[in-house]
Amino acid sequence: MKSKKQITYHKEGDYLIPDLSLPPTDYPDYILGKYGRLRLQFLKENKPIIYQEMLLNNSLRKHIVETDMEAKKQIEDLITHFKKHSNLTENMKDTDLLYWVGTMNNFKNQAEEIVFKELIYV
Repeated sequence: MKSKKQITYHKEGDYLIPDLSLPPTDYPDYILGKYGRLRLQFLKENKPIIYQEMLLNNSLRKHIVETDMEAKKQIEDLITHFKKHSNLTENMKDTDLLYWVGTMNNFKNQAEEIVFKELIYV
């Protein structure tokens, strides 16, 4: 048999005010990044039932933060993989900076496209 939690009150003037508080959240100091905010927006707009359920059972913040961290890690790994399998070298920063920057931007865009398709917008 489940035991009921007792609600405590404190008195302010003539009124009894319940002592209510939210449960502690996971990752309280984590600053949400681009990918976490995109996932949150996607859930709000396209999966409102899942969004509401996660919000009510207090798992939304954990999900969003973990998605943000995983997306950042995957993007770094993909960029490293693309660099390894291309003819791009660190010496090109000194000799052909525009080519190097353009190629790195291309790698980042490709990595983000993969992460968006596999992690954020599902």
